[in-house]
Amino acid sequence: MELDLTAFRPAERSTLQLRVLYEQAGYRKYRMARFEEYALYQQYESFLPDAQVVTFTDLDGKLRAIKPDVTLSIAKNAQPAPGTCKKYYYTEQVCRPSRESHTFTEISQMGLECLGTVGSAEQAEVIRLAAQSLAALGAPGVMELGHMGFVTALLDGIGAAKADRPALLALLQEKNPHGLRQAAQKAGLPEEGIDALAELLTLNGPLTQTLAAARSCCRYPGQREALDELTALQNDLGEAARGARLDLSLAGDMEYYNGLVFSGYLSGIPRAVLKGGQYDLLIRRFTPGACALGFALYLDELERLEAPLPPVREGETDGNRWLNIALPKGRLGDKAYALLAGAGYGAGDYNDTRKLVIENPDARVRYFLVKPSDVAIYVEHGAADVGIVGKDILSESGADVYELMDTGMGRCRMCVAGPKNFADDESRALRVATKFVNIARAHYEQTGRDIDIIKLNGSIELAPILGLSDVIVDIVETGTTLKENDLAVLEEFMPISARFIANKASYQFKRAAIDALLGSMKEALEQ
Repeated sequence: MELDLTAFRPAERSTLQLRVLYEQAGYRKYRMARFEEYALYQQYESFLPDAQVVTFTDLDGKLRAIKPDVTLSIAKNAQPAPGTCKKYYYTEQVCRPSRESHTFTEISQMGLECLGTVGSAEQAEVIRLAAQSLAALGAPGVMELGHMGFVTALLDGIGAAKADRPALLALLQEKNPHGLRQAAQKAGLPEEGIDALAELLTLNGPLTQTLAAARSCCRYPGQREALDELTALQNDLGEAARGARLDLSLAGDMEYYNGLVFSGYLSGIPRAVLKGGQYDLLIRRFTPGACALGFALYLDELERLEAPLPPVREGETDGNRWLNIALPKGRLGDKAYALLAGAGYGAGDYNDTRKLVIENPDARVRYFLVKPSDVAIYVEHGAADVGIVGKDILSESGADVYELMDTGMGRCRMCVAGPKNFADDESRALRVATKFVNIARAHYEQTGRDIDIIKLNGSIELAPILGLSDVIVDIVETGTTLKENDLAVLEEFMPISARFIANKASYQFKRAAIDALLGSMKEALEQ
């Protein structure tokens, strides 16, 4: 009897299909132990997606961990002999902390690893299998390629210090041009180098055209070598490269990836379902001189493909896509809507209705009117494609989105404030009252100051007045409230304004519409 794959759920169906694909390509199933000695993860913590690991003491007295990663264990155990190449695929559960639930959660992964002598043919094979994997998942997909060598050669050439690079890479990953320039200036980079970094954000589009554009702005030999490798990969892939995109700001962790990096997106899923890259730096800790390339598919994400379209989106097709915009209610929302209407994307007077969803069918835009603190959540999870949100809310939430523009609206600053005569007693923990817990913690971690955070939701200025805290971390616009309560700004550390953000998957599938809106908004701001 022929097996009916339609009877299976998306993750189960995909697992069966991909096993056949990988076996036919010469990859063999790798079965690893559920637990690993914790010492391995402790020693190679910088190669893990998160330093937090679930540990327990086994019956033999050894401290073990529920595995948070597959690649590290495979790299440790593969040990390919010189001149050979080992090829594995796997289907495993890993345990990682969830930012949404604030608990550890199991994640279903399927992927493959190619380790040892990895040349251009092996690179092309892995990328081809990644593209075929994406195509087998039952929804329109986009493959996006990048190369860490292009980015690191530029950082080397412009003299970026090692300590400054993680922040610069994070801003590249956010597609955040304004933040990137500010960070580069703070790092003391030359103006020409700052322009070159910002230029990386424009090197994004169809593979062939973007390769040509990148050639014209190469500055250093390492960048040319990266482009040569990408060109050879394109030639080796042939038809398999059709539809692939190149994004030379697609940067990963410099301690992990050293060459090709790539991601895969599916229509209807708000985040990447496939991630991979070249990780020679890790494999060489166990096998000197070896190379490694691989990717992982996040199978749990595929369950979203079964969900029906929400009522508000019924009738949409790939050829009839609307742009869904999360708009904050209140004063910022009024300013944001005025900007969008001035850019030609108005939908009537939204203050004249009690509706939470308003539309402009001619412009194919739909507004969701949400609480300001929820905008980033709606965008990150794909309920909205884009949105306008204050930098304070965006930073506090840690939302994984693209920050495409600083609109300049609602300018203020995040400050440390306290009594005018405040003198810090460094012999004890500093008591800090705030509603911006994550922002405050990150700020003081940079200085190494020990703090106790007291979370408040309103009237933050009362805390030092009543002795509840030593200082506060809060937004300051005019400073009038502080002055009237005999408080003063002690330190300014973050400029705040409204930012235009985009969901990462929406940016792949609705790029033209998002870029058009972004361009119209910039023109409206300049008038």
